[in-house]
Amino acid sequence: MTNPSPKQPVTGRTRTLVVTIDKLLLGFTRHWLAVVNILLALYIGLAMLAPVLMAGGYSGPANALYRFYGPFCHQMAFRSFFIFGDQYAYPRELAGTRLVPFETYAATLPEFAGISPADTNRFFLQARSFLGNMTMGYKSALCQRDLAIYGMMLLAGLVYGLVRRYRPVKQLPIVAFLLLGIFPIGWDGFSQLFGYFFELIPGAGALAALFPVRESTPFLRVLTGSLLGIALVWLLYPHLEDGLGRTRAELERKLGRAGEL
Repeated sequence: MTNPSPKQPVTGRTRTLVVTIDKLLLGFTRHWLAVVNILLALYIGLAMLAPVLMAGGYSGPANALYRFYGPFCHQMAFRSFFIFGDQYAYPRELAGTRLVPFETYAATLPEFAGISPADTNRFFLQARSFLGNMTMGYKSALCQRDLAIYGMMLLAGLVYGLVRRYRPVKQLPIVAFLLLGIFPIGWDGFSQLFGYFFELIPGAGALAALFPVRESTPFLRVLTGSLLGIALVWLLYPHLEDGLGRTRAELERKLGRAGEL
């Protein structure tokens, strides 16, 4: 029976590559929160840059940003924030806010000519593609709820970074996550979705009565999105800190043995 040959040490370019990758991973485990916060800030900032570019006449770069965010958000105008216009938002009349409803403006817009608000599919599709104008201002590339989610994740991430310096942060229990983050946004979003859905189905009278057509307000969108953002950070970040902390310790031992620290 032959003894297995001893494992050969990694040398040369292969060693350099392995050490470089390990150092990059170690850097990420040490600064992961800063990386996540920077990415969130960029994601939010570029979404708000789109209407700024539109107002400045740079429609090409602005449209590129709207297209980039399109797969990740419905971008419907009456559920988005606007800047440089009459109002910060233009919710539908059904929302019952004190703001001038979107339908009032849509009645004068050539983009909505011949499209009745009662024609839900066409009206919603056109509201998605409508970016704004000089009177109304221009919409953000992310809707109100998405901006609230990511914005609160950024803010909560900054707070988390301060708190963890002085004490460990316990992970939010799953039940609390469901109650704080999922239930409010689920109620607000799905009750609205089901209302529109069952309205279109013939014979769905009982379900339509259970879920009457409603439109959420900007306040509710921001509130429920913010709650989800806080809950996500509280649930995920302590778990990431724990897991990446173990990885960090392992990489430090490995690089220390290799004389690379």
